[in-house]
Amino acid sequence: MISAPEELDAAAILAVAEGKRVELAPELLASVAANRALVLDALTAAARPVYGVNTGMGRMVDVVLSAEEQATHQRRLLIGRAVGGPPWLPERDVRAVFAVRLRGMLLPSTGASAEAVSFLVDRLGDGFVPAVPGDGIGCAGEIIPLSHAFQTFLGIGRMLDGQPAAEALEVRGVEPYVPGPKEGLTFIQGAPIATAHAILRGAEAKQVVDLVAAAEFPVRPGTVQPPVSVRVGARATAHARRVLAELADEVERAFAVTDSPAFVDGGFVSTDAFHAADLGLRMDAVSAALAHLGEISVQRLHRLLDERFSGLNPQLAVVPGPQTGLTPLHKRAVGELHALRRLATPATLGSIDTSNGQEDVQAFACAAGEQLREAVERLLTITVCEHIGLAQAAFLRGEPNGLIEPLTEDRPLGPEIEELVRKWSPWRDWGARSSA
Repeated sequence: MISAPEELDAAAILAVAEGKRVELAPELLASVAANRALVLDALTAAARPVYGVNTGMGRMVDVVLSAEEQATHQRRLLIGRAVGGPPWLPERDVRAVFAVRLRGMLLPSTGASAEAVSFLVDRLGDGFVPAVPGDGIGCAGEIIPLSHAFQTFLGIGRMLDGQPAAEALEVRGVEPYVPGPKEGLTFIQGAPIATAHAILRGAEAKQVVDLVAAAEFPVRPGTVQPPVSVRVGARATAHARRVLAELADEVERAFAVTDSPAFVDGGFVSTDAFHAADLGLRMDAVSAALAHLGEISVQRLHRLLDERFSGLNPQLAVVPGPQTGLTPLHKRAVGELHALRRLATPATLGSIDTSNGQEDVQAFACAAGEQLREAVERLLTITVCEHIGLAQAAFLRGEPNGLIEPLTEDRPLGPEIEELVRKWSPWRDWGARSSA
């Protein structure tokens, strides 16, 4: 039972992403309704234009809307900006986006109605999953993908499974939602997708970093000084954990104010809540830290195949020469690392003018989140390869650990790599990269 917005924290949002239902305390809904009455009074009494409510958007901000135009404007905001396409966000991500936006809508500064809040809670409860683009987002905030997400509440657009949104509402016995003043704007405000990325990808990355840290290289007896890759692993994992902690701190800051304009002290003020560069830059930093861990893991695996460093059979083969051993396993890890390195290029850089110059800076934080998603996948595969190598090394030392069947003869290891990746995967929908 959520009785205050702050109770819908990162841990709670993770739980919602995994399928947990949301229930709001009646007193919280009552406070949302009371605040909504203040917002409607302020809109009626507003002495100057309120952006996106009685004005156009972007470059058209100076166009004042008539009463008739205002009546349909909030609906239009959710329709005309839905220009995205696949790849779509997986269900887990969409639920997290809904949960983050719900938290924002519970804040007084948002000014959402209790009806809009309840509609969103109900959709989290009945498995309503829109098709939300995860790429091709060149807007200053997240209005393109959020339009796709929330136009479905109006019975427009499609679900992740391809079903028309109107049909999805009909089978649930739900009438399409009719947004009131400012509510269409509220649905597409803030940076809930970047925030969801930061929460989900941060949790996933943490689990994979722990797997990397668990890989312990068996140093050959009598070695005076092991290779650098063996010695610096702990330092690199400590750095990755620090950057992940900083990302978690950025999430807490992103929870503060989510709308622009925001309802503050009885009036409406412009904010920068849509600009999630702080989240994007930090996710870029995590991707770079993961790439460094990948380099160390790949190098350690290579050293493990070398009898000079391991004191074991060359290439960890039972019969070196006739048998290939684990050299192909290392080459798989090298291929994954090559892709991982490219993901360390910052996604948040490269702003381009849009809206005739009205929107001249983008955060590209969603792109940073998608890069981090793939970086986690690539690093997971690399560390699986290293753990397989360590398991074979343990077998050759006479201490099999049971991770895999020992390689007494060459065999294709691809299926075993994939099996371990799925087993150790921190997310249910692993493989979205290859199936999108």
